[in-house]
Amino acid sequence: MKKIIVAAALLLAAASAVNAQTVNAGKYTVEGTNLDGSSYSGTAEITLASETTCVIEWDTAGEKSTGVCMLNGNAFAAAYVLGDALGLIVYKVNGDGTLEGNWTITGKDGSGTETLTEVN
Repeated sequence: MKKIIVAAALLLAAASAVNAQTVNAGKYTVEGTNLDGSSYSGTAEITLASETTCVIEWDTAGEKSTGVCMLNGNAFAAAYVLGDALGLIVYKVNGDGTLEGNWTITGKDGSGTETLTEVN
């Protein structure tokens, strides 16, 4: 019985390692939709601060914003300041390295979408 439990634990650990996602530091292209459904594009740069935390800076539609971000499994979230509003975006980390997210800002209804693609 102990052997079965140990084997199951090892398989779970191996599966977790295989499914573990990562986000790379560097530059990304940004494609997204605003709260009203209109599209925008730009760039973002991620700078790692630790194994799970980072700083992200966006430059979209001539507007710059900066946020603090964190990776947890295949979820990557960032809180940011845009003008005088606070925002939150939660991305799903895909196997190909793209980040697909939904975002919102304080005082506004709805959410927008955003995809980050690493620039090689």
